[in-house]
Amino acid sequence: MSSLLRWRGYRFFFYSADGWEPPHIHVVKDGKEAKIWLNDLNLAVNLGYSAKELNEIIRKTREERGIFLEAWHDYFAN
Repeated sequence: MSSLLRWRGYRFFFYSADGWEPPHIHVVKDGKEAKIWLNDLNLAVNLGYSAKELNEIIRKTREERGIFLEAWHDYFAN
């Protein structure tokens, strides 16, 4: 899947094979990656981000959550 959002160097996206899992978003920057569940905004995976970076990522995910969920459901509808 192409990027849903690029913000401050972060790329927000999901993989095309992710449809079997609950809705979530992957966030990458500078070789680091996080995975955030969209239903409750809990962190599923953190590979290298600091607490400060994660707070920033989760805050932005909360702001864009509706758009991310809409894209998820549109993509995985079939």
